[in-house]
Amino acid sequence: MEIDSTIAYIGLGSNLGDRAGNLLLAVRGLMESGLTVTRLSAIYETEPVGVSDHGHYLNMVAEVRTGNITPSQMLARMIRVEYLLGRRHKFLQAPRTADLDLLFYGDVQIETDFLKVPHKSVHRRKFVLVPMAELAPHFIHPVENKSIETLLQDVEDLSAVRRWNPNENISLPEAIHSTDDRALTQSSSSSKS
Repeated sequence: MEIDSTIAYIGLGSNLGDRAGNLLLAVRGLMESGLTVTRLSAIYETEPVGVSDHGHYLNMVAEVRTGNITPSQMLARMIRVEYLLGRRHKFLQAPRTADLDLLFYGDVQIETDFLKVPHKSVHRRKFVLVPMAELAPHFIHPVENKSIETLLQDVEDLSAVRRWNPNENISLPEAIHSTDDRALTQSSSSSKS
């Protein structure tokens, strides 16, 4: 018997502590909660939107395949992952070790007191649209009736979103540079002999 499955997209973000480590632990938590993570976007470093006193975020999107769970059950699993990673308050505008948002659950539309799918801000947030476009540029937003690619082209959000490079700010100690220079000088002089 074949189990019906749905492709869903989850936004992941972190701006406290080991941001990249928090994202990876969140992905692991999703997998351990029974969700099948099929693809991950790259990680993007993004400016905080709507607040000025937060550090930069790392954001990404996970594509997951669900089987026999409802969007509400999926949200409960995501909240548990956030809790296990140290998040204690689910209020807006707070710095966070891990923030998981259910962006899309197939083309399902839900609006309750606790859950809105598609996520209400997807089409206005560049930090969500950029990684989402990497995974599914032709996915049609079920409310806006536009592709992710088109939404990204039309977004008015001017915040900076750039692919994160974990090695960008690493500088080697001077001792390593001088040792390498001596080794290069020695090898080039011995090759001349």
